[in-house]
Amino acid sequence: MNHPSPAAPFAALEQDYARYTADDQWVWHTLFARQMRVLPAVASGRFLEGLPRVDFRAEQIPDFAAVNPLLDQATGWRLVAVPGIVDDRTFFELLAARRFPATTWLRTPAQLDYLEEPDMFHDVFAHVPLLTDPFFADFLQAVGTLALRHLHDAYAVELLSRLYWFTVEFGLIAEDGGLRIYGAGILSSAGETEFCLSAAPARRPFDVAAILATPYVKDRMQDVYFVIDSYEQLAASVPVLEAELTRLLALAEAGE
Repeated sequence: MNHPSPAAPFAALEQDYARYTADDQWVWHTLFARQMRVLPAVASGRFLEGLPRVDFRAEQIPDFAAVNPLLDQATGWRLVAVPGIVDDRTFFELLAARRFPATTWLRTPAQLDYLEEPDMFHDVFAHVPLLTDPFFADFLQAVGTLALRHLHDAYAVELLSRLYWFTVEFGLIAEDGGLRIYGAGILSSAGETEFCLSAAPARRPFDVAAILATPYVKDRMQDVYFVIDSYEQLAASVPVLEAELTRLLALAEAGE
């Protein structure tokens, strides 16, 4: 499934591959190997199938120049190097243009288990393989396009952030007769990978209205996870998302 490749309205950085140190390569290898000891049993099949499609391996940090032709061939997406967390406009403009913003730096050996700001292992290992799925890829672009229409409204951006959080970052999927992980915030975290499938958190069926009504937390494990039935369901939910967003914004404007 090929798509046109529109030019993203953002001056991308370059990934200076030669600057990666032996420590950087060790961190990538260690995190990759650690997660792949558990993910084959608990990660979504589409994510696992995506890893070889973009040629991700423990032995080397991905080179964006090599990854992008593979990703572009799969769904028309490409990686764009950014220095860190970008502003909302840049983020959503990139998504709408089928460009995924990714940092190029890796956590230090002392930060293997936790760091506050997402690094390359999160942005690239955890996000990119699933971008080879056409339904997920279309969903993510649609979220970016919808968000661009509402950037002037902080409440709308907050609601769309909740949708992104509980799907792209911390989503679960019913697959192969059980629960599987597709959210990148889980896939890149050893602790959250174990926690999300334990008896501790609540898990609810995917429902746009319920998600938009649920604030999320950043500094601890999630209290609730939402479970999709398929990536087709995500892509098909966009009109429902638009309608619910319009309803909630109208209520807010009326002061209800």
